[in-house]
Amino acid sequence: MDKTYQPEQIENRWYQRWEEDGHFAPSGEGEPYSIMIPPPNVTGSLHMGHAFQDTIMDTLTRWRRMQGRNTLWQVGTDHAGIATQMLVERKVAAEEGKSRHDLGREAFTDKIWEWKHESGGHITRQLRRMGASVDWSRERFTMDDGFYKAVQEVFVQLFDKGLIYRGKRLVNWDPTLHTAISDLEVENRDQQGQFWHFRYPLADGVTTEAGLDYLVVATTRPETLLGDSAVAVNPEDPRYASLVGKFVDLPLVGRRIPIVADEHADMEKGSGCVKITPAHDFNDYEVGKRCELPLINVFSRDATILERAEAFDLQGRPLSDIDTSLPAAYAGLSRFEARERIVADMEAAGLLERTETVNNTLPFGDRSGDVIEPYLTDQWFVAVENLAKPAIAAVENGDIEFVPKNYENMYFAWMRDLQDWCISRQLWWGHRIPAWYDADGNVYVARNEAEARDKHGLSDDVSLTQDEDVLDTWFSSGLWTFGTLGWPEKTEALATFHPTSVLVTGFDIIFFWVARMIMLTLAFTGEVPFKQVYVHGLVRDSQGNKMSKSKGNVLDPIDLIDGIDLESLVEKRTGNMMQPQKAKAIAKATRQEFPEGIEPHGTDALRFTFLSQATTGRDIKFDMGRLDGYRNFCNKLWNASRYVLMNAEGQDCGSDGSEVELSLADRWIVSRLQQTEAQVTRAMEEYRFDHASQALYEFIWNEYCDWYLELSKPVLWDDDATPQAQRGTRRTLVRVLEAILRLAHPMMPYITEEIWQRVAPLAGTHRGEGDSLMVHAWPEADEARVDEAATRNIEWLKGVIVAIRNIRAELNIAPGKPLEALLTKGDATDRERLEANRPFLAKLAKLERLDWLDDPAEAPLAATQLVGDMEVMVPMAGLIDKDAELARLEKEIDKQDKLIGGIEKKLGNESFVAKAPEAVVQKERDKLEDLSANRRLLVEQRDKIAAL
Repeated sequence: MDKTYQPEQIENRWYQRWEEDGHFAPSGEGEPYSIMIPPPNVTGSLHMGHAFQDTIMDTLTRWRRMQGRNTLWQVGTDHAGIATQMLVERKVAAEEGKSRHDLGREAFTDKIWEWKHESGGHITRQLRRMGASVDWSRERFTMDDGFYKAVQEVFVQLFDKGLIYRGKRLVNWDPTLHTAISDLEVENRDQQGQFWHFRYPLADGVTTEAGLDYLVVATTRPETLLGDSAVAVNPEDPRYASLVGKFVDLPLVGRRIPIVADEHADMEKGSGCVKITPAHDFNDYEVGKRCELPLINVFSRDATILERAEAFDLQGRPLSDIDTSLPAAYAGLSRFEARERIVADMEAAGLLERTETVNNTLPFGDRSGDVIEPYLTDQWFVAVENLAKPAIAAVENGDIEFVPKNYENMYFAWMRDLQDWCISRQLWWGHRIPAWYDADGNVYVARNEAEARDKHGLSDDVSLTQDEDVLDTWFSSGLWTFGTLGWPEKTEALATFHPTSVLVTGFDIIFFWVARMIMLTLAFTGEVPFKQVYVHGLVRDSQGNKMSKSKGNVLDPIDLIDGIDLESLVEKRTGNMMQPQKAKAIAKATRQEFPEGIEPHGTDALRFTFLSQATTGRDIKFDMGRLDGYRNFCNKLWNASRYVLMNAEGQDCGSDGSEVELSLADRWIVSRLQQTEAQVTRAMEEYRFDHASQALYEFIWNEYCDWYLELSKPVLWDDDATPQAQRGTRRTLVRVLEAILRLAHPMMPYITEEIWQRVAPLAGTHRGEGDSLMVHAWPEADEARVDEAATRNIEWLKGVIVAIRNIRAELNIAPGKPLEALLTKGDATDRERLEANRPFLAKLAKLERLDWLDDPAEAPLAATQLVGDMEVMVPMAGLIDKDAELARLEKEIDKQDKLIGGIEKKLGNESFVAKAPEAVVQKERDKLEDLSANRRLLVEQRDKIAAL
């Protein structure tokens, strides 16, 4: 093995080997275990959330594969309707100077397929970099032919059952992209805005209880005034009880609109009166349904003001008895231009009561960056009520289990208050809706045009046109668990691997994806899509902030693996920013955080860092310090393995079953291995990856490397040790290391495979050329090999060694200086342990003499430490220069006093404490605490030496 661990030299080589050897494919043997990867966007690149999630899934997959399960980790990507269409539109515009409309629908979608074949799938290449052991031979794409067939089948069957319909409803509308979008594609941003309070004149000479001839309503969107259908007051509000059923004259428009009673009006907020615009606000739409109000739309698809409004009833039928005229001055204005004009006109008319500055939230499209508008438009919907009932029952009766369980409450809360699901999008890229229209607007849903004609008895001379819309990507991805396995065909893969074993996902898409998968999968397969849902948190930066490009705090997992220089990192974070000042601030912060860029850490260190922080359901504050620490952990394992190989290769390791003699240390480490195997397995079963990684870390670093390797040296390097004893220690060294590598492999696949190839032949577990660790058995604990007596004896031994090392440190005695030591005040067991372990103690504690002192009263002047009731003593005669050591300690104490005084003065300054950021003040407090602790330790050392 190389002297230093260099992950970049082994990772690509091993991944290519695993993939070429077909180790990722199901074995065909054992109980099935399957996971479906949440399909990332084909346009995307690996971000920290993906890397975290994929690490968890790969760890589970590799672990179950080693347990002998017939394992499938299904991979695939989502066609990402809006994202992909925008990307290719920009590409065509830059390269050809054309829009998609210049090309036409067919030619444009050809361009997208061309891009997909050439450049798409970048993220799947990065998955390989993370060590993802997915079965690439089964890779799926949500627009491939087989999956398209499944999507069509589900749509047609739902329509035939009356569960899909077309209707005019309010949706999230992106005026730039001209399409409906899902809630997940809406970014709600906090901002400062205005609240305008307007007077609406009461009609027919009516007045309020206070004698006013108007009502005051407030709005943040004055432009929607043009589409008001009513003013609502609370039915319990005595101020307006007499006005319910009366009318107001809508300012600027002149339309008479009713005053209605509805609980949506908050008596404690503002005037207690609320303008109701059902066609332009989701809450108002619900009021409109309860009060049977007309829907009056005043916006075009560009969110500009129409020349005449459009009026519909709640079923979306046009109304002819509503005056839809609008002031000509507003026609064609954008909503924001209209807002300014309307406010000015209301003020000129004496109808602006007051303007209030408020903090509110605005919805923005995550792709276009435009403000999203509630918009009344014809869309396709899934009626979810009947689909939801069995989906709720599946979780209630335990067919599906959420981990952690508290996420079931989030699921139930949403499922029991469902709205019908808008599944159509006004895009060109996606699953085109399988519906055809004749010249009269009649709709015919079928798998293709020929079936539509046959199904409805239409002759060839009836002209049919397919619906222009495509399906929401959440609709197609809702079929992911069964559509990827060949449904609607009854394939062997579907029979074997469905329902899948577990879904690994973030809590933020429980509504958008998890719930919809459960509904659709139950409806079409009669099975749940998965038996468990493991919900993980989000990966945040070290301060707990969400990672985002706009904040400039994004970390690229590939940069953490391979490293990146500072200037490249700065460019990556600021390159596309439009605001120079913001880019400058982010560049400065980046240089402070990473003054030397990011060093390479390797995939295994990153994976182990993720797993160490994978507490159930909680967000992760990603800590570069931990990543550095786990890179050191990889180095530790590498160096320990080199020690084992140097002492075992070319030597008799007892792999042929020859006689061995096991030392106390051998029996102890084997015993602790059994307990660690049980602990890690239990933690994995409970999805406590943090517990599993911690148990493994503690065993490898502290017990195997720091103690057992040291305890092996007196046996291996002692000329008086028997061949059987040396053979037993060599066998234990290699067999425990080989088991460690199997135990760590699901978490750290690359380094474990590389080392295992050298260690396994010595342990007698290598099967020959082409063999791989990833298909070897997961270690199973053997309770019969747990040796509690050996553990107690080793803990005693460690206690004595640590006590002597502490005395050395306290008295500043060189680590290599031989010492004499005495043990006293113990019992017969302590004496027995002393006699049995003299070689280990002499070697590891650097002792030239170690004796038992029967009478503590005869003890010489000595430094002492306790191990249980037993006292460990190091006689001080001639060991140190007492006066010189006291002088040194006094000098160190004085130095600490000066540092402490400086910080106390700073913290005593009220101005500093009041004005400095809290983090800066806390840092000074922490420094003071550390310095004070150091001072106390120095004083204790001084007093001990002074008493000698």
